[in-house]
Amino acid sequence: MKAGIISIGDELLIGQTVNTNAAWLGQELGKFGISVYKATTIRDIKEDILQTVDEYINEADFIIVTGGLGPTNDDITKETLTEYFGTTLELNKQVLERVRFFFEQRGKEMLDSNIQQAMLPKDALILDNLHGTASGMWFEKSGKILVSLPGVPYEMEALIKEEVIPRIKSSFGIKGNYHQTLMLQGIGESFLAEIIENWEERIYKEGLHLAYLPSSGLIKLRLTSVKGNEEAGKINDYFDELRKELPQYVYGMNEETIFESVGELLKSKNATLGTIESCTGGGIASSFISKSGSSAFFQGGLITYSNALKHKLANVSLKSLEEFGAVSEEVAKEMALGGQKVLNVDYTIAVTGIAGPDGGTDEKPVGTVWIAIATPDGVFTEHYLFGEHRGRNIEKTGLYAANFLRKLILGINN
Repeated sequence: MKAGIISIGDELLIGQTVNTNAAWLGQELGKFGISVYKATTIRDIKEDILQTVDEYINEADFIIVTGGLGPTNDDITKETLTEYFGTTLELNKQVLERVRFFFEQRGKEMLDSNIQQAMLPKDALILDNLHGTASGMWFEKSGKILVSLPGVPYEMEALIKEEVIPRIKSSFGIKGNYHQTLMLQGIGESFLAEIIENWEERIYKEGLHLAYLPSSGLIKLRLTSVKGNEEAGKINDYFDELRKELPQYVYGMNEETIFESVGELLKSKNATLGTIESCTGGGIASSFISKSGSSAFFQGGLITYSNALKHKLANVSLKSLEEFGAVSEEVAKEMALGGQKVLNVDYTIAVTGIAGPDGGTDEKPVGTVWIAIATPDGVFTEHYLFGEHRGRNIEKTGLYAANFLRKLILGINN
């Protein structure tokens, strides 16, 4: 099945809003074996919409249009599609009541412009949006399907999952592909490819599809079977091989973050964690508490950006700070041990580094990071030289620190 995505909105083209919808749709449709052949972003201009829709109708089986369904004058998608499909707008009383209830629930007054959102194409199937005021619309023409959805990501995603995908599966008899994703941290794509070369050859012979999905500090390995979940066991067996071969890198499955993985591990051990951060400025603590239930293991964190606070809050000696500098193994160790005592926890992650873009020296260039972890069995350190990009250095420091803790808890050697 051939699908196309049309994103409508001037704000997308001028960079005011990032078009996350197209990326999400590509991933979601791929789960069901629906191939996106093209994605286009266009302006809120009638002629552009008509031309692009006509092009896609001639080339694709299924088209998703996002954006331009709001209550303001520049939202012209509904009117333009109504014209294209040769129908008319009429008041949909059921939708009007839903929109009115939407505002009543929130104690707000419904404006005339919102009433206009209940004016919908007579010959379209209306998809109820339970999360907003703009309904989705399902059009059919010459065996082709076009679905128009609101551009607000969480509204669009809910409509895709609850309304669109079930209908597409029914209309086209789609069973869907089966995907599983293995999450790895701390290894580069080229190094990983070299290590698993033989494994990769075997999975291709089995008819499975492999995708490397790298990002900063992480790699996702996605295996896909076009036979649906018939080959779920086979995929899991292949991933089990990598878990055994690469335990220092493999930490989880299917979009699980390293912080979630470590959190579950700490909870299973009934162990507690604290953080003491310099170069990451609280980012590691924030990542650990981003998921509910973190209070079961996370006790608290300290941000000791200055030397004075390293000394005052974590009892780092002034002698060490003067002799070795704030970015050093010695200071990282003292931070971890001091944090462990102050926070009264089993494990403490301490990080100190030069995030950049300035502050580096020949001896300690930008990207230099020391990670120390205090455990019930002592304090352990790792040293990294990441690069010159401040944001990536901060992000990588958190990822590598969390994985370092995971390895220590599990007794995994590099």
